[in-house]
Amino acid sequence: MSDTADTVGTTRRSGARRPPPRFYFSLRSPYSWIAYRDLTADHPDLAAAVEWRPFWEPDESSAGALAEAGGGFPYVAMSREKHLYILQDVRRLTRARKLEMSWPLDREPVWEVPHLAWFVAADAGLGREYVELAYRARWQEGRDICDPAVVGELGSALGLPADRMAGAALDAGLRARGVSALLDVHRDGVFGVPFFVHRYDKFWGADRLTEFAEAVGNSAERRPAAGQGADGAKEFESRVKGSADGGHAGGCG
Repeated sequence: MSDTADTVGTTRRSGARRPPPRFYFSLRSPYSWIAYRDLTADHPDLAAAVEWRPFWEPDESSAGALAEAGGGFPYVAMSREKHLYILQDVRRLTRARKLEMSWPLDREPVWEVPHLAWFVAADAGLGREYVELAYRARWQEGRDICDPAVVGELGSALGLPADRMAGAALDAGLRARGVSALLDVHRDGVFGVPFFVHRYDKFWGADRLTEFAEAVGNSAERRPAAGQGADGAKEFESRVKGSADGGHAGGCG
């Protein structure tokens, strides 16, 4: 299963080709988890064609490096009313998908811990498998994925070095790659997740997945030789129209 971690932060600046469709995901967001499940279950060819890009709230160190690089993070504090709404809405969405979830409690989370570990997994061609395990741990088992020990366990389950996965947030090279990824968040104008980008079109929320799939499929039909930036994109072009479904209820968080 192919990942595109090495292209994060480089595709746009190379100028050699159009960037492939992008899927901004966050291991924190329940809506991103739902979109991930719908994407991989209902649009498997699209899941293989998109460029997967992580999104997370940076800690003080990452935020400082991001600002020095000319970027910013579009953080807006959530109101109590919105929080209560999300609890209701996610319950509806998971019940509709027959998912059992366990809402986790976040105590002083550092989101670099699980998200920088994704780069390690993606480099090994296991990025999507790691996302699956991390989402299951957080949303179905109620585990703290900001605990390095938990991330190390997830890495071990994939045959990856537990110490490198657990210590990803302490690795200077991975920190630099994280800042580059957050710069792409800034450049693409991503203000929430899940967020999908195809050329100039942007789609926010799990309930926009079908429209995103249709946009990618329609442009592939018009220009069948274009947009070959990511592994799997060429194969996807001839099949995406058949993979689109009737749509999903969903929110955006």
